[in-house]
Amino acid sequence: LYIGLAEDMYVVASEPYGVIEETDTYLRMDGETQADPDNPATRGQVVVLDAHGAGTIEGLTRLAYDGASLPVSAADLATASITTRDIDRGAAPHYLLKEISEAPSSFRKTLRGKLLERDGALRVVLPDETLPADVRASLRDGSILRILVIGQGTAAVAGQSLAVALNEAVEHGRFEVHAKLATELSGFELREDMSDTLVVAVSQSGTTTDTNRTVDLVRSRGAKVIAIVNRRGSDLTDKSDGVLYTSDGRDVEMSVASTKAFYSQIAASFLLGFAIAGEVGFARDFDGAEVLAALRDLPAAMERTIALRPELAAAAQRFAPSRRYWAIVGNGVNRIAAQEVRIKLSELCYKSIACDATEDKKHIDLSSEPLILVCAAGLSGSTADDVAKEVAIYRAHKAAPIVFATEGEERFSAALQAILVPATHPTLAFVLSAMAGHLFGYEAALAIDALARPLREARGAIEAAVTAAGSAGGDPDRLLDRLDPKLEPVVTKFFEGLRANDYNGHLEASTAVRLASLFRFALGVLPLDAYQIEYGRQGTPSVVIEDLTAALTRAIEELTRPVDAIKHQAKTVTVGISRSDETLLQVGLVKEVLAAGVARDRLTYGSLRTLASLDPLVREILGYTRYGIEGRVDGPADELGDVTVSIVDRGGIGRELRSRTDDNPVLRGTKHRVAAERVVTLAKGRSDGRTVLIVPEVKDKYATGLTLLHVTLRDDLPLTSLRTVLQGYRGRYNALKDVVTETEPTFRDDLLTQIPVVELMTAPLYDLADHWRS
Repeated sequence: LYIGLAEDMYVVASEPYGVIEETDTYLRMDGETQADPDNPATRGQVVVLDAHGAGTIEGLTRLAYDGASLPVSAADLATASITTRDIDRGAAPHYLLKEISEAPSSFRKTLRGKLLERDGALRVVLPDETLPADVRASLRDGSILRILVIGQGTAAVAGQSLAVALNEAVEHGRFEVHAKLATELSGFELREDMSDTLVVAVSQSGTTTDTNRTVDLVRSRGAKVIAIVNRRGSDLTDKSDGVLYTSDGRDVEMSVASTKAFYSQIAASFLLGFAIAGEVGFARDFDGAEVLAALRDLPAAMERTIALRPELAAAAQRFAPSRRYWAIVGNGVNRIAAQEVRIKLSELCYKSIACDATEDKKHIDLSSEPLILVCAAGLSGSTADDVAKEVAIYRAHKAAPIVFATEGEERFSAALQAILVPATHPTLAFVLSAMAGHLFGYEAALAIDALARPLREARGAIEAAVTAAGSAGGDPDRLLDRLDPKLEPVVTKFFEGLRANDYNGHLEASTAVRLASLFRFALGVLPLDAYQIEYGRQGTPSVVIEDLTAALTRAIEELTRPVDAIKHQAKTVTVGISRSDETLLQVGLVKEVLAAGVARDRLTYGSLRTLASLDPLVREILGYTRYGIEGRVDGPADELGDVTVSIVDRGGIGRELRSRTDDNPVLRGTKHRVAAERVVTLAKGRSDGRTVLIVPEVKDKYATGLTLLHVTLRDDLPLTSLRTVLQGYRGRYNALKDVVTETEPTFRDDLLTQIPVVELMTAPLYDLADHWRS
């Protein structure tokens, strides 16, 4: 969150863009950089805004998540690097179109100063800020064996081009190169030691939680990280060893559907790929000069593709509204374009769209007779011949194929329409397929939205007539008569669209039927006497108008495509992965429990969190005893004797100590309570005074075993750490505070350090409260 400090006001927004209209000064809330890395409870921030000090530092109160004060000073305030000029839409009707039009410029800016001509040859030159000296050295000496490109959504798709560049430019087998979703890497493919791995993280904003969390995890395992990012000073730049900024590091995108960032990320990916290849040596058969020349000239080809917008608009208007099912296909690098176009068409047109390899489509869902966009720019020879055959198969199955191909290509005569983009190097031609797809998606969204225009006019006419009748005190029964001349031309347009199948793709059948019926009642084509038979209530002019307005509203909502915004914006409803259990597994106390033989899937997330909270408190683990439980403990009130316990394994001092269960196997006492509550518990033995930590092993919500650790505790923890331990252990800090303040006016934290730590952690709360008696 960003808190803008303006005159007599605070402006709170999720992006700096939201504050700059009022102020260029803001406080960025950040719960990570100021957190204590050894204390998870400090992560996160709370800021209290005081209206009496609105717009000033004095009105800001900032706290860490554990309640510790984090005073705000002038040094904490940032000045926005963008201005209102950066977010001005200018003459463009939508931000999306403006940003597609700016894509060639953004591409050029990304190449500027990095793709240089020296001695008549083009070379990629990246500074140490992008490719640090230690990373270069690791590449040259063979220490780095894997390169993983990660991101989410469009960034992940763009990142695939880096894998393409590396696989073309470097000898096969030199690296293991993969492009994958950040969440897939963090969820399934982390290794204990990743020092042989270079991770390239791609993000437009640098604040994508899924990507940034994965970066944290790979760095903790020794991986090097290079970021491809648009925004200077973002979270991702702080987490990375090197940063390659797209465009000029401040290329604002206001449309939710990101477009120009995709192109600049591709430019950056090729630059970084060729720079890495330059460090380790180019493949013998790689013609770098040709590809680099095409990369330099690609912005001009992109501008010529944008000039095809009228042709793309005609295709979108003709085919997009009437087709309910859509698909995107591509081959080779054109699959990158297909995946990206699928994202944008889904976002802009509210469609769930299939994305397949071109040849696979005939094996899957041609029976739905979909509109199919075929990304085929740059194809030649037998591959192009085969794609042309596939397009003919699509047509034979009544699908509607539209092909994006290279100018001069004549093999796609079976397509409903072929959009011919400029010629460029085959490795880069997919960029032009993507741009044609972006423009098609924009025009398709406009075409779908245009279907709602007569319905908006009808609803506007109704609202105006009702308002006029109410102010004039007219007879409501005469309202339909007055509406008739205003509704009739609008209704005629609607029925013409129905007959032309224009509404087939995006208006629900029930909505269309209901609207057609209500229009007939409103125009008097159907008598009101029949209204009750169809709708189950008495038909009156006011009832018809009420139902018609509701039906129009529903239809308008189904057809509206706002372009720059999205109905269910991902940013407003997701928080990203936590993958916190992966971090918790690195905690020393958790490792000891696992080393004792406890299976990872028998430790609940709550147990992992509690163990992590207790870790700073444990000085030494002397040994362990593991118990297996026979029978099921349903709750604390179970009768004793029904469930038994036996020793499974011992270690350390646990081998020397005699267990009570050797004589009496009945599960009882503290062990019974831990099994019933399934909560990690610190306890002090009544007979031997030893301090033990009992960890439940749980499966399907029932305890199947217990692991008892013999521990010694630190008695020298500072107050802040001790308080954090108490907060993380069974909510003991707040519970103790509540007990004390039942009789005392205040709760003094400093007294915590004066109580023996074993007593503080294990004694009954009401006994501990005696230390606070006045």
